[in-house]
Amino acid sequence: MHLSADAILFDSDETLVSSMRSVVRAWTQWAESYGMTLADVTRVEVHGRPAAAIVADLLPAHLVAEAVARLEDAEVADAVGGGVVPVPGAAELLAGLPADRWAVVTSGTRRVAEARLAQAGIHPKFLITIDDITHHKPHPEPFLLAARRLGVDPARCVVVEDAPAGLAAGRAAGMKTIAVTTTHSAAELDADAIVADLTAVSARATGTGLTLTVE
Repeated sequence: MHLSADAILFDSDETLVSSMRSVVRAWTQWAESYGMTLADVTRVEVHGRPAAAIVADLLPAHLVAEAVARLEDAEVADAVGGGVVPVPGAAELLAGLPADRWAVVTSGTRRVAEARLAQAGIHPKFLITIDDITHHKPHPEPFLLAARRLGVDPARCVVVEDAPAGLAAGRAAGMKTIAVTTTHSAAELDADAIVADLTAVSARATGTGLTLTVE
C-alpha cells in the first residue's frame, strides 16, 4: 500500500517506544503503595488513556492529584533507568523524515513522554501531550492540534497508533490511519493499514510531501 501525506503523527508508547516493561514496573510499584495489585489496575480500561483518567477510576477523588504525581515520578525514574527501547523499525523510519514532517502525539504527560523518547534516542521537534489539550483520545483534539502546529491540512496527515482510542481519534480528525499490533490483535484495530511494527513502514520525502509504503 502507498499513502501520500504531508505529515505523520505517531503515538509514543508501543508505537515508537517499547515501554511496556517499564510501565508494568512503575504501575506495580505505584499500585502496591495504595494497597492494590496490577490486576486491580487492569480491571479498568488502560490502553490509550491518560494516567490521570485511570487513577480517577481507581481511587477516591481527594487522592487523585497526589497519586498521579507519585505515578509520574515512578514512570520517569524507570524510563531514565533504562527501561525503554525503540519499537523495531522506529529509528529507521524517523531517520528518513524531515523534522517538520512528523510529530509525537501521546496521552502521557510531557515529563514521562520526554523521558521515554529520549531513552530510545527519539527527540521530536513537535510533541503533543496530555498537558497541551482539553480533550484526550478518542477525541480528535490531540491530532488536530498536532496538524495545526505542523502547519498542515489534517486530511493530509497519517496517524500511526497501537490503541483503538488513538485510531478512533485519528479517524475523527479526518486522517488516514496505520495500526501496529504491539498491544492489540489485528481484529481489535480499525485502520487503513495494519502492521506488526514499523519495520513494515517506510517513507520518502518528496518536493510536495511524503510517500509512505506499507508492506
